[in-house]
Amino acid sequence: MALGASIDAVRVAGTPEGPVPVVVLGVEDEDDVVPIFIGFDEAASIARGLEAAPSPRPFTHDLTLDIVEELGGRVDRVVVAAIEDSTYIADLHLDTPRDGIVVDARPSDSLALAARTSAPVEVTEAVFESGREPADEFADLERLREIESLPDA
Repeated sequence: MALGASIDAVRVAGTPEGPVPVVVLGVEDEDDVVPIFIGFDEAASIARGLEAAPSPRPFTHDLTLDIVEELGGRVDRVVVAAIEDSTYIADLHLDTPRDGIVVDARPSDSLALAARTSAPVEVTEAVFESGREPADEFADLERLREIESLPDA
């Protein structure tokens, strides 16, 4: 069973290895969140999608969405479906003129598309139970856009 979720924020966590971006998923009716650590390019793309920031030319996630839509499809939903060897696995659900399809995708790519389309985000109960963390551990982290040295992917 999947739980409704949303992208609460894209933040940057300080680690011994340096700053690491984290997308924080809030889960309906839960106080805890699911943090997913991702790369800077993916984090910037998710933040850009949430802000609906225009760009002079399409970035990879904009291009992917344009292709899906030009072929008559749409992003139906994103499901963060599993954790395998500390790696999150996502399913990108698309509606196409022929049928609905599910594409195996990285959560960061799927969430970047969801941020551009307002498609629903879900996490399975198993992912929530395995990945849940107290929300206050991430509340004080800087938002990605507040970091000046961001690569503009």
